[in-house]
Amino acid sequence: MPLEPAAVNYYDLLQINPHAEIETIERVYRILAGRYHPDNQATGDAEKFRVLSDAYQILRDPAKRAEYDKQFQVSPAGPLAIFLGREFADGIDSEAKIRIGVLCLLYSKRRANPDFGALSLLDMENIMAFPRERLLFALWYLRAKRFVVQDDRSSFIISAEGVDYLESQLPTNQILYKIFRASESGVMVYPKALTSKTT
Repeated sequence: MPLEPAAVNYYDLLQINPHAEIETIERVYRILAGRYHPDNQATGDAEKFRVLSDAYQILRDPAKRAEYDKQFQVSPAGPLAIFLGREFADGIDSEAKIRIGVLCLLYSKRRANPDFGALSLLDMENIMAFPRERLLFALWYLRAKRFVVQDDRSSFIISAEGVDYLESQLPTNQILYKIFRASESGVMVYPKALTSKTT
């Protein structure tokens, strides 16, 4: 029986490579489960623990993982809700917010999965729901400032300069926290994540 279409990127949630061995999955799960278990007084989070346990149950079983991977490749999630709001569409500073949004996505992607830390322009279109022309302007600026670079597949990766800039903005830019919460909750699904080595 096929799995329900994936709403969560389990690989990004566990911060592992999509080609990770079962030993790696088990080791990372034990660490995160200990951190988010409801009995942990300091960092417990029952909902996050439940989602982590769901991810572990799927990824540790070869048949379930194969089915998940198959659906994961063809069932990308829609755009993140935060990018559908007015603050990204209206106002003189909307272009600056789009640039910050791109950097946040690339930061989260790189942090969650260093070996596959890139996003293509198509990935960004799907996640942010902006016309390609607006993203191209943002990416031109970010490249010119050396905050992003392109890999050999023309996908985009945040640079060390981009990380430094983004982290310097954290104390004063509330929208960063909103984007980080949305992107790190595991709801970003990247259709190319599992095929990066072969495309």
